[in-house]
Amino acid sequence: MTDWHFPPGFIWGTATASYQIEGAVHEDGRGVSIWDTFSHTPGKTLNGDTGDVACDHYHRWPEDIAIMQALNLNGYRFSIAWPRIFPQGRGAVNQKGLDFYSRLVDGLLAAGITPFVTLYHWDLPQALQDEGGGWARRGIVDDFVNYADVVSRALGDRVKYWTTFNEIFVFATQGYLTGEMAPGAPILDLDTFLAAGHHALLAHGRAVPVLRANVPGAQVGIVHYTQAIEAASDAPEDVAAAQRLDGFMNRWYLDPIYKGEYPADMLNGLYAYFRPPIQPGDLDAIRAPLDFQGVNFYERSIVGEGSDLPFINIRYVRPEGEYTAMGWHVYPPGLYDMLTRIQRDYAPKAIYVTENGAAFADEIAPDGSVHDEQRVAYLRGYFQQAARAISDGVPLKGYFVWSLLDNFEWAHGYDKRFGVVYVDYPTQRRIIKDSGYFLAQVAAGTAK
Repeated sequence: MTDWHFPPGFIWGTATASYQIEGAVHEDGRGVSIWDTFSHTPGKTLNGDTGDVACDHYHRWPEDIAIMQALNLNGYRFSIAWPRIFPQGRGAVNQKGLDFYSRLVDGLLAAGITPFVTLYHWDLPQALQDEGGGWARRGIVDDFVNYADVVSRALGDRVKYWTTFNEIFVFATQGYLTGEMAPGAPILDLDTFLAAGHHALLAHGRAVPVLRANVPGAQVGIVHYTQAIEAASDAPEDVAAAQRLDGFMNRWYLDPIYKGEYPADMLNGLYAYFRPPIQPGDLDAIRAPLDFQGVNFYERSIVGEGSDLPFINIRYVRPEGEYTAMGWHVYPPGLYDMLTRIQRDYAPKAIYVTENGAAFADEIAPDGSVHDEQRVAYLRGYFQQAARAISDGVPLKGYFVWSLLDNFEWAHGYDKRFGVVYVDYPTQRRIIKDSGYFLAQVAAGTAK
């Protein structure tokens, strides 16, 4: 039998993102996103893969909801494609785009599945990127708030759970600092990187009261990419390196939201010669009270002082153990460490694991099934640590596995499979993997 316990009303779900699954990039008035542009730029994605078709969820969403029902899920986290609502980022509303998400929400509710909407999961309208550099332009804050207002007015009578942003750290860093992701900004432009992150945080804070005003009983939160970071030794230089990386990845985004300030050690250290473009009132706005904190967790890092990441002067130590196809160390206690750390340092009202999962080399067996024992073991280990955190007082209210479907994994194209449901891309056939059946047992409380 399982050695875990989850409270009544716990949300078991899966998570997806619009560009990674929807396809239909030219249908029903959708505008161009930065990921359309980036993925169609030679050399930017593996094999030149794009999200043009992806999982064809735009047409197959009823089938995908039926799969969620078969998995006994009572929650589904998905994102809205901003270019479907405002093809040019602002201006005239594309009603067909709103209608798609309205149908999706109605379908979820009819199936007994609670929708959790993410407003921004990286697919910025290209028109806004062309106008002053996307998130580097302060005026984009008003554009996002207007977008949040329109979407929440349209869906707020049925959707109660709203997330403003997914992983500001990732799209600010890889989009505006390293250029690995859309929009692929010039490498190591720290001013642009800090401006993009700050404006996203400000857009989040200013959208929160709008969501509350439009949605009776709204539950509003934000989702952060989090990483458990440990020093390679007790040596002062290694401890300082771990502190720097934690500031760079975790505290730089959590501290403004919960404490109304950027971490002083980062301002006086790594960013001593650079500053986010803070204006009066910004930090007060960013600190808008939230109802929950979303935690995306995939890995931990063991680091010391060194040159693997010259910008912050750290080296990575590779521990023994299992690694996913992404090269991420499988270490379930890291989730427990992060959940308890966030509760201790920031005390959010509620926490959801909004993403956790693993990519492995899944294949269809001769009998037509997909046996992914590694992922089953992976999920079991992380679920156990989530239950442990709950037993130690963490207000964890739900767990969304990444992902429902194999999908377009950004710059990795279709090479990495995270789904608990296998997608045969040439035929779009869906096959529930063993991990999906395991998740169904967990959600039903019958897992052994």
